[in-house]
Amino acid sequence: MRYVALLRGINVNPRSRLAMSDLRALLAGLGHTDVRTHLQSGNALFTAEEEPQAADIERRITDELGLSVAVILRTAGELRSVVRENPMEVRDPAKFAVVFLAQAPDREVLEGIDPAAYAPEEMRVGRRELYVYFPDGLRRPRLPPLLEKRSKAPATMRNWNTVTRLLALAES
Repeated sequence: MRYVALLRGINVNPRSRLAMSDLRALLAGLGHTDVRTHLQSGNALFTAEEEPQAADIERRITDELGLSVAVILRTAGELRSVVRENPMEVRDPAKFAVVFLAQAPDREVLEGIDPAAYAPEEMRVGRRELYVYFPDGLRRPRLPPLLEKRSKAPATMRNWNTVTRLLALAES
């Protein structure tokens, strides 16, 4: 089965540097095949005969590369569903993003967030994703820091262009 691994916080500062060649080698070392990466921000695609575990990849990254990184996994089919089930209009793909969650969102926590606290940003809840529109861009978004404060599970965000490109790569 084809999988997409989304690593959180890769190559955003000097302490989080990870060469994509090292990530590809690490995934191949776990027995995965057809490994490739997309961009320099921790997006990897691979084929696995058995269901991979994010914790195994995280542990190997820590042990072999010295980084503590959250990994979110999706199958190609799950990623297809993320795109197909998008509940919002994509007005500008560079300002529209998907927050991938390690587990289903805590609806109680999300219901406790007042939309006025992050306006004009917009958010809709998916299965294990949050769909977010940032009309003012991603320079100083209000919603992600608010979500991080209230969330206990790992999450990572990708803009719509990246999400749809990863889906195309996963299905090719």
